[in-house]
Amino acid sequence: MHVIACLAEGLGIRGTARVFEVDPNTVLQWLVEAAEQLQAFSQHFLHDLRVRQVQMDELFALLSAVKDGEVSATEAIERLERSPQWVWVAMDPESKLLLGLDVGDRTLAMAQRVVHQVVQMLAPDCAPLFLTDGFREYLTALLTHYGYWVQPLRRQVTGPAPKPRWMPLSQLLYAQVIKTVRRRRLVRVSHRVVFGTLEAVNAVLAPHGWHINTAFVERINLTIRQHVAAVGRRVSTLCKGEDGLRQQLAVFHCYYNFCLPHASVRLPLPQPGPTNGSGSATQWRPCTPAMAAGLTDHVWTLREVLLFRVPPWPQPVGV
Repeated sequence: MHVIACLAEGLGIRGTARVFEVDPNTVLQWLVEAAEQLQAFSQHFLHDLRVRQVQMDELFALLSAVKDGEVSATEAIERLERSPQWVWVAMDPESKLLLGLDVGDRTLAMAQRVVHQVVQMLAPDCAPLFLTDGFREYLTALLTHYGYWVQPLRRQVTGPAPKPRWMPLSQLLYAQVIKTVRRRRLVRVSHRVVFGTLEAVNAVLAPHGWHINTAFVERINLTIRQHVAAVGRRVSTLCKGEDGLRQQLAVFHCYYNFCLPHASVRLPLPQPGPTNGSGSATQWRPCTPAMAAGLTDHVWTLREVLLFRVPPWPQPVGV
């Protein structure tokens, strides 16, 4: 339990092995087994969700690619810089619930895969407001999942009939935050409504006093870097492949949603409660993103999650 907790808090595999005086291969084996259980636990709870907003983003992940004598370490690093891997993130900014994490290239296929995973978790009639950066592949991915065929009317008496067109659903809302960077400096931020109207987008954001932004998913990117050793900045712990990174992300995904209280969604107590120490009385009830989303009623411990017997559930169709 303590080893998995250290991995969930961002300590590397070798560092955890030194702390508990065990072999790194043993820690890696425990990570693989725990990741399978935590991933099944997350899938058991994350389904038929009803959210009003979804923010999506990608963060850079450096994967170790030193070959067995085929290329040098310098060439491998240069190759990584030219074609890095990315961690794709989707979250609900209201409850801070982390919907999905995936690893892959920054391509249309990955955008389709991430959007498909999010849509699988949402209720069939749920069409939230999507907020992303200016990456153009999100537009195609969202239009693929929230569109329908329309047969245009014939404008001429003679000639071939017009071809059907794939059009977005009327309830689809999608806006982008476009950032202009020059010489590694942010010089301009603009907003663009892609699907829907600006009035409809503002109607979703107005109850919270928000404007079109991706600040919440960008903030959770920092949390991921702090809790997943493989994607931390300027660290010596590099993930050796996609499988190792996926296992660490699976542990963090469940730990963040169910075990880690979030300060922005905490609830005030009716009356201040005593503490174990000599400090002031507790005025807040800890709340996790899963509690804020209504998926559970208490803060889960890592022991409870690892010992939880996950019942069978209908498997979603793969992409």
